[in-house]
Amino acid sequence: MKTREWRQYLETQNRLHGKNLFTVTELANVAGTSLNVLNVELSRLRKYGLIERYAQGKYGLPSSVTAEILLPTIDSHAYITGTYALHYHQLITQVSTRITCFTNRRHNRSRERLTPVGRYTFVCVSASVYSPPESGVIATPEQALYDFIYLMRRRGVKPETLVTFRNLHKIRNTYLSRIVSRYPDTVRKHLQEILKRKQSDLLRRSN
Repeated sequence: MKTREWRQYLETQNRLHGKNLFTVTELANVAGTSLNVLNVELSRLRKYGLIERYAQGKYGLPSSVTAEILLPTIDSHAYITGTYALHYHQLITQVSTRITCFTNRRHNRSRERLTPVGRYTFVCVSASVYSPPESGVIATPEQALYDFIYLMRRRGVKPETLVTFRNLHKIRNTYLSRIVSRYPDTVRKHLQEILKRKQSDLLRRSN
């Protein structure tokens, strides 16, 4: 296929079907060629900036794949939480430089994966803490808060020294109470202190 034909195919799949990632097998079938020939073609397309390699055997249009789309192709058991999820839910001001993912799988040497969408950090957690979202791959605001505090305490770091919390009044207390049993009691107490402190700050500013 010519460069123009590849561009047209990829853009059409994205526009009409919302398809962002393609396996090398899919692309070889589209081109009607062997995998060896396709790999040469992909190198040429990447050189021209027409296509991006997002993970082993996974390609797509540049800037068309998000962290949420890519994650299942790296670890289908993982979900995004921590600072990335907190910023996604507008609960912290800092933009996360890492995509923290909780999983029940051990990644050994590949615990960290640098990709075009960012650096993934995979954390294998206990069965009690591990709880994939009911829909999607990003933890809810409440779960992301608990996960972040849990992880920071595990590393011996105070969460409030790393980020600036905001919009914590939007946290659903009923949902917090539903998931609190997953975490150590020290995590629950730490979150309560953060919430009380933010509430006191809001009252002080309003007076």
